[in-house]
Amino acid sequence: MSNITYLVPALGLVGLLVMFFKRGWVVRQDGGSPEMKTIADAIADGALAFLKAEWRVLIVFGLIVSVILGYSGTLVENSSAFIGVSFLAGAFISAFAGYIGMNIATKSNVRTTQAARTSLTKALEVSFTGGSVMGIGVASLAVLGLGGLFIILYSTFIGDSTDVNGLPMERVLEVLAGFSLGAESIALFARVGGGIYTKAADVGADLVGKVEAGIPEDDPRNPATIADNVGDNVGDVAGMGADLFGSYVATILATMVLGREIVAQGTDNFGGIAPILLPMVIAGVGLISSILSMFLVRVSDDNGNVQAALNRGNWGSIILVLVVSYPLTMWMLPEGNLNIRGVDFTAMDVYWAILLGSVVGAIMSMVTEFYTAMGKRPVQSIVNQSSTGHATNIIGGLSVGMESTVIPTLVLAAGIFLSYEMAGLYGVAIAAAGMMATTAMQLAIDAFGPIADNAGGIAEMAHLPEEVRGRTDILDAVGNTTAATGKGFAIASAALTSLALFAAFCGVAGINSIDIYKANVLAGLFVGAMIPFIFSSLAIAAVGRAAMKMVEEVRRQFRELPGIMEGTTKPEYDKCVAISTQASIKEMIAPGLIALLVPVIVGFLFGPEVLGGTLAGVTVSGVLMGIFQNNAGGAWDNAKKSFEKGVVINGETYYKKSEPHKAAVTGDTVGDPFKDTSGPSMNILIKLMSIVSLVIAPHIGTGSHGVGSVKAEDSVQTVTLAAQADQDAKSEAPVVRLERKGE
Repeated sequence: MSNITYLVPALGLVGLLVMFFKRGWVVRQDGGSPEMKTIADAIADGALAFLKAEWRVLIVFGLIVSVILGYSGTLVENSSAFIGVSFLAGAFISAFAGYIGMNIATKSNVRTTQAARTSLTKALEVSFTGGSVMGIGVASLAVLGLGGLFIILYSTFIGDSTDVNGLPMERVLEVLAGFSLGAESIALFARVGGGIYTKAADVGADLVGKVEAGIPEDDPRNPATIADNVGDNVGDVAGMGADLFGSYVATILATMVLGREIVAQGTDNFGGIAPILLPMVIAGVGLISSILSMFLVRVSDDNGNVQAALNRGNWGSIILVLVVSYPLTMWMLPEGNLNIRGVDFTAMDVYWAILLGSVVGAIMSMVTEFYTAMGKRPVQSIVNQSSTGHATNIIGGLSVGMESTVIPTLVLAAGIFLSYEMAGLYGVAIAAAGMMATTAMQLAIDAFGPIADNAGGIAEMAHLPEEVRGRTDILDAVGNTTAATGKGFAIASAALTSLALFAAFCGVAGINSIDIYKANVLAGLFVGAMIPFIFSSLAIAAVGRAAMKMVEEVRRQFRELPGIMEGTTKPEYDKCVAISTQASIKEMIAPGLIALLVPVIVGFLFGPEVLGGTLAGVTVSGVLMGIFQNNAGGAWDNAKKSFEKGVVINGETYYKKSEPHKAAVTGDTVGDPFKDTSGPSMNILIKLMSIVSLVIAPHIGTGSHGVGSVKAEDSVQTVTLAAQADQDAKSEAPVVRLERKGE
């Protein structure tokens, strides 16, 4: 085993050390007055109570699935037990990643509020450092978990054997697929459950508190306000942490599986497995690049541009990854031609694919920012349409969301086409890996938003001076945009990763093409395209049912406890927290089971080709649905926030509590489950279904052997070495040709 293999988990350990250092710095900051600490403790207790309730369900689920994986028959000889354990490891680390984020967020929020009493500079420093703890922690756990597990499995299955490209490597990748399956399974339940929780509380706080009672969302008289702030942590932080951990792992795994198929001219410096190691090394380099770039995120005074500071950090991490990836790629991959499924490419082509993936991710983020940021044309159009009522606000938001799918789809299509032209399917996968390399920075930027949102809520509930809430509102408004751009980034990476997983599935299952002229395959395509719609329906309906209970409870408290409005009676916050907790745990089951069971049912009843059609349908439909819902929800949210400082519509200025503002609140309420429940779950849905299909592929394919094995039309493919004549004057080395049986 090459020494560079040990570098991967070592970089993960370095990341964890930096995370603990940053966490210590945040915890040492001033936590504010006793009243502020009491509010923060209530939020933290509510968030932890939800996680414990969720974990009790997920522990049972994880144990059942791991047993099934362990005893369902040998996927690759002698690896079934390892797959069950690997699934549990992925599930545990995914849940732990979510906990890390939630824990630091509930400590950072009140400290950000206290810092905002001093300056915007200090408030940004505290909130972003809190977000960076989560970003670094999630990326470090992914790098450490995958790298460490790869070393253990390599030593177990391959050891000192020189046959690193044969069946033993298939076993290694098969078990790593179990790790990814565990991570994505927990991520889906965490994201859906957390999304239902946060939006049920948010809708109740908005509709009754803001619209009916005429008080601010975070007013301490609002019974749903604690549940709303808890929801920011369990949905937008813990759920998001598990989500991006799963995405990170799935992207690296897909690239490794396709890297196993590459046949190189000559050998490399890493025993012939450089294409397998490269995505893990790039992930480790991306982690360190993100850590270094975090020093760029700062503003000099209260007039500083927070969005520009975050953009500096983001671009810095991307540029660093691209600078370091070039020598790494040239050094690790062999100088001659490489080949995957008949497509020839070079190490330089692989680097261009990495560069392309970073560009695609950056463009997706910029497009998302344009459609969701305050002051931009799309959000302003929704603001203007709010002046004529609730219905036109809804129409405007839907229109913006639908329009926002055009450019991202074209960018993704171009990225897929060009990366394939550069390095075949491996190019598509490594482009996704390049995009996800800066996950630590992306997640830090994303997580700082909910921290700032909570900080504003604490400032409101603790009756702090207006300038404090003004500073937290600046951070919160930027956080809304960064949250939307983070979701756009996630769905873009999911599209590329799912294509790579889809290609790996076809190889393992022994199918070369998906023929939509076949009636059963076309039927599978339609079924797959339908899945994101029923998934979204279940998630949104769950939010609606839970929100109805929340609204009824808040109305009851205002009705039966008249002292609440006078400030003489404390609202019963715990009852609202209990409603969100119980509803989210109950309602997250059905959407999660769809993602897990549909591939199994379709695959075993109708075969791998029909399942391939289903995966194609769910990927295309899910990506578009995710972009639409994320951007529509983000635009509605910032249209509502635009009224906080006053907006001019047709020459007249409107503020909060005006009729256009009430229409904007309604639009935001509709957009909440779009952007925080069903929308961000789309990227997990399409990847989880692909990973489940990859894991069951050896059972449903004909003549297949395991993950990473190269298949042909009849599942037999031979690799022959033939000396190339002097026709090619550029090289005298043997050329690897792929020949299919019967050709």
